[in-house]
Amino acid sequence: MDEPDIFYILGNKVRRDLLSHLTCTECYFSFLSSKVSVSSTAVAKHLKIMEREGILKSYEREGPFIGPARKYYDINIAKTYVVTITPNIFWYRGLDLKEDSESSSDHLEEQKTLGEMILTFRTLSEELENVLRTLQSIENKRDRLMAMIKEKYLREIGDMTQLAILHYVLLNGKATVEELSDRLNLKEREVLAKVNELDKFVPLRIKDDTLTIDDERLKAKLGGEDHAGED
Repeated sequence: MDEPDIFYILGNKVRRDLLSHLTCTECYFSFLSSKVSVSSTAVAKHLKIMEREGILKSYEREGPFIGPARKYYDINIAKTYVVTITPNIFWYRGLDLKEDSESSSDHLEEQKTLGEMILTFRTLSEELENVLRTLQSIENKRDRLMAMIKEKYLREIGDMTQLAILHYVLLNGKATVEELSDRLNLKEREVLAKVNELDKFVPLRIKDDTLTIDDERLKAKLGGEDHAGED
């Protein structure tokens, strides 16, 4: 399944409200419709969009009384999304919580009482706040550094296309020539020519058509050995 368009999903308040209700209790369609201030037709449309994107899954189940089966909805993903948007950085990452579920839940199984579970959740929430404060500090520094990099590169080298390539690689860690070609609206050979020019100032490595910063050559360059470690 393709990655869901989480920004599109969360960009609508009704969808955010529906997701919030779905995390609290098992929900069937008419219950969800009664909890938001839009028509049942609109609710059905929002649920269909989220199911299409893979955010939700639906199923039918017989109710406690005689009558047609009810359609229920569940959230179908377990991810944390981290996003930074500044004048210098647009960066986001989706973290799959299922990947670490087994190793992180070992000690949780030992907790038997409701009180123990609540206290542990509160402790983890405090830990999360500390992580977020650390993230805030790191992203503040990255934002300021990126602004300095852009200013210095344009002042000393002056090539906006080279800077765009450097900017993209720094934020994403790597980039393929095809990605850069689409992003910059240039032919792949034109991208490669710009990459070769950029390499004179910032050491790069291309392997399997993927571009990364060559940290070893960069450290050597800063140490005065311009060509040490060059492929």
